[in-house]
Amino acid sequence: MNRDEALNIVREYVKNENLIKHMLAVEAAMRFYATKFGEDQELWGVTGILHDFDWEIHPTLDEHPTAGAPILREKGVPEEIVRAVLSHADHSGIPRHTRMEKALYACDEITGLITAVALVRPSRSLHDLEANSVKKKWKDRAFAAGANREEIAKAAEEFDIDLWEHVGNVILAMRTIASELGLAG
Repeated sequence: MNRDEALNIVREYVKNENLIKHMLAVEAAMRFYATKFGEDQELWGVTGILHDFDWEIHPTLDEHPTAGAPILREKGVPEEIVRAVLSHADHSGIPRHTRMEKALYACDEITGLITAVALVRPSRSLHDLEANSVKKKWKDRAFAAGANREEIAKAAEEFDIDLWEHVGNVILAMRTIASELGLAG
């Protein structure tokens, strides 16, 4: 499965451009970590792209991502990716064992919080965003209330990385595609 094939699946099932941007942000973060750990960038990136492909057709925790897994299998997505997609949701009951599975869990929720912080900055850019700015907003539970801070912290711990180092890494990763994300200022 390559990036173009993954994007074709996403475009078939996702019409919301902000959801697509989220998946691209997770892809960028996954590629960053694949490089850092000497893993397969394409595999990790494709996993990031596909992780929420079914959110629009299965928008409940009862269905997402469990009901999407058979679709991925029908599309010929390797089981390693399907399992990672399933494991990124605590409610699926699929435990995270591999570094890639833990990376996906760690990169998913944090990209939304980083995006929200970038959007309220005067520059509306990732290029001048630092982890400290995210840390300041972290404390304000009313800001980006949908970003589950407990899950973000748990995911970083499970991935065995300091939370604020992780935030900095994901910002760096997202900067590489800031224009695509609409966050280049």
